[in-house]
Amino acid sequence: MARNNYTIVEYFGGEDGYRCGYCKNEKGNFSHGMWSHSMTVQDYQDLIDRGWRRSGKYVYKPIMNKTCCPQYPIRCHTVKFKPSKSHKKILKKFNKYICKGVIPKEHEVAQPMDSVCEVAGPKEPSKKMECAITDVQKELAECPAVTNVERNETDVTPTGSEPSRKEPASVSEGRTTTAPKPGIGQDPNRPPCRKAKELRKERHHQKEQMKHSSVGVSSTNPPAATKTNQTKTLEDLLTETCPDTSSHCFEFRRFLCDSPLEAEHTDDGPEMGYGSFHQQYWLDGQIVAVGVIDILPTCVSSVYLYYHPDFAFLSLGSYSALREIAFTRQLQKQSPKLSHYYLGFYIHSCPKMRYKGQYRPADLLCPETYVWVPIEKCLPHLENSRYARFNTNPDEGDARVLKDVGRALVLHRRTVMPYIVYARKQKGSNDEPEVREYASLVGQNCAERILLYRA
Repeated sequence: MARNNYTIVEYFGGEDGYRCGYCKNEKGNFSHGMWSHSMTVQDYQDLIDRGWRRSGKYVYKPIMNKTCCPQYPIRCHTVKFKPSKSHKKILKKFNKYICKGVIPKEHEVAQPMDSVCEVAGPKEPSKKMECAITDVQKELAECPAVTNVERNETDVTPTGSEPSRKEPASVSEGRTTTAPKPGIGQDPNRPPCRKAKELRKERHHQKEQMKHSSVGVSSTNPPAATKTNQTKTLEDLLTETCPDTSSHCFEFRRFLCDSPLEAEHTDDGPEMGYGSFHQQYWLDGQIVAVGVIDILPTCVSSVYLYYHPDFAFLSLGSYSALREIAFTRQLQKQSPKLSHYYLGFYIHSCPKMRYKGQYRPADLLCPETYVWVPIEKCLPHLENSRYARFNTNPDEGDARVLKDVGRALVLHRRTVMPYIVYARKQKGSNDEPEVREYASLVGQNCAERILLYRA
């Protein structure tokens, strides 16, 4: 990656306990934080691969063994992703509304998504820093008031059941133990009632017989019905065309948006380049949802999505996630190494946040060794403990830890220098413990590239 700009951060250290947006513990949420004045996409890629996430220009990393609801970074392998039954159900529901105006009778339960309002309030950068650094972008506006999204991946069972399907205790199949009262008994001229399950089995058996009987009839002209049995890809489901007489018009647009990430273009990168983008969802001429994504060297990272509450029945959170996965697959064809979709944090201790684990194949990040582990291997550990180390090798540690803190780069009085040089100039300075903590959290790659501001 070309490095036309430096990443400049101001480290704040570990935060005091603050309110958790998941379990509502008033003082149970703990994290490290820093303010990003500017950041390259490669540096942010390295940071999120060590458990950091951004909220605007505030970048934070949960203190996993201390916080009440440990938040594990999760990523999806988009090339191998196949939509589940519930994903297909959401896409079909969306297409029915666009093409025919059909509104589902029952709305799915909304699932929360990472919200920029749920992290600790970003500290303001020091005034001295603002004077020392030129060409610093203006702060992002505060997050929208509505950031909840629907990313519910479970099939919804109708709450209203039909009592008539339950047979009375005195009635057996096809006959009664007592004579029915006049006018109430079943019509003797009609066939006896049969259970829906039996009818489905019979229809399935008939289809199987027809399929076997058609084998060998014509090898050049197979029955047209076999085409419907082909599995549709995610792209097929998203691009199903509607007739010209569709009830609604849906559009999808993409725009570059403001963020601390510096926009970059490379010869082997995606056509639109790297950086932060708005993805706008337009319905009949009005915006109904806006998603923010970061396009990074090896992934598309979902930042957040907010939508119009009147269209909650469309499960726009789940729909947008599937859209973003398909978009990542499109970028992967242009840049092969860009193949993952980062969904933010997976929080197993919060049942409402487990839905992210259904976008598979998926990995969770080990909080101690910073290696990605398939989620299937992680879940047994999380069932036993909220905080868990996923790497089963006890001898393996953080391979990218910076052992020599003197090599960490700092920015002092507009001059870039290694920390060892800065420490010599600042005789009697006692900030080494903080710099050492910062360097261990961001890792060797970032500590030797990112400029840590020192007043």
